[in-house]
Amino acid sequence: MLEAAIKQHLIDPEVCIRCNTCEATCPVGAVTHDDNNYVVDAAKCNYCMDCIPPCPTGSIDHWFMVPRPFSLEEQFSWLELPPPPEKGEAEQADALDDEAMRLLEAAHEGAGGHARAPISAAKPRINLFNRARPAMATVTGNLRITGAETSSDVRHIILDFGAVAFPVLEGQSIGIVPPGVDARGQAQAMRLYSVASARDGERPNTNNLAITVKRVREPRADGQVFAGVASNYLADLPLGARVEVIGPFGATFLMPDDLDADILMVCTGTGSAPFRGFTERRRRLGQSGRGRLYLYFGARTPEELPYFGPLQRLPDRLIDKQLVFSRVPGQGREYVQDRMRAQAATLAELLKRDGLHIYICGVRGLEQGVDAALGEIAAAVGLDWPALRAAMRMAGRFHVETY
Repeated sequence: MLEAAIKQHLIDPEVCIRCNTCEATCPVGAVTHDDNNYVVDAAKCNYCMDCIPPCPTGSIDHWFMVPRPFSLEEQFSWLELPPPPEKGEAEQADALDDEAMRLLEAAHEGAGGHARAPISAAKPRINLFNRARPAMATVTGNLRITGAETSSDVRHIILDFGAVAFPVLEGQSIGIVPPGVDARGQAQAMRLYSVASARDGERPNTNNLAITVKRVREPRADGQVFAGVASNYLADLPLGARVEVIGPFGATFLMPDDLDADILMVCTGTGSAPFRGFTERRRRLGQSGRGRLYLYFGARTPEELPYFGPLQRLPDRLIDKQLVFSRVPGQGREYVQDRMRAQAATLAELLKRDGLHIYICGVRGLEQGVDAALGEIAAAVGLDWPALRAAMRMAGRFHVETY
């Protein structure tokens, strides 16, 4: 029964390089080894996480929910990790941080819950740092990426981790906890932010990452202004400020490493963050495969569209850009689903390809209009969209992340 399951820390023998770092680091003597494997004694492990950051390969970052712990003898005999027990992959992956898991589950509701990661995606590292022991990062960039003449203040914030390893993949998120307490006197809630840079850093081979943050200031019915705690905290950070970072999180909304895969990305506003990471990854790899990126990006005006300038400079051979605006003076309102219908012939051909991956990211409700448009486009060429979407989701090729 799931209620009786026990969380067990395991080491992947296929990835482990037997460097002894984990055993030397463990403060309770839970890690041991023989001539074959390094293993974790479930009776001693207290989940302190001290062994996770120093591991150079990530082999130690595995957590199974099991009806009974694997014995040391069983672990010593392994050549590879056994298949995980029947449980949602991402639910298992994020089990160490219930707060992050709840946020991710809410974000993925539009996809019918957690989808699977693409088969070709790299293996993510997760839960390396938590509230009790966060990673410390330094702000090395805080740039406004929307027009100064608009009230939409969106920031591109670069966080540098110095000598601390904080590995991320495109599509993962990090957690930020603003300092101070809320109105009830409790610690502020964690907010998740999608990584907006490629896995090798904002610049290649740098130990940093970027996030996209929109300052939230909204009028309330009582005449006061609601100010987003985390968004304003981050937007106001000066260069050199130190920030506590938790995570990384997310094991499914990942970019396929298959360079022949076509990727359809649909977003609004700061939902563009993971897709900037996707695009940077493909741009740095060059034209090594046949796959192409297709972006449908919605905003009110060009001035309110994050990364509008840099997007203009991306070559058409890399990405098909459809920038859609709903509040341009003198023009009719257009939304991403309208542009998708106008591009029905292109999208219908994409839907017929087994290698297509679809990602939807943005404000909650976006997925409904996009799903309706894809349904109409598919039906027009004889495709059963609900069945196709379900098959793509099971294959790790359909993902929704809304907030």
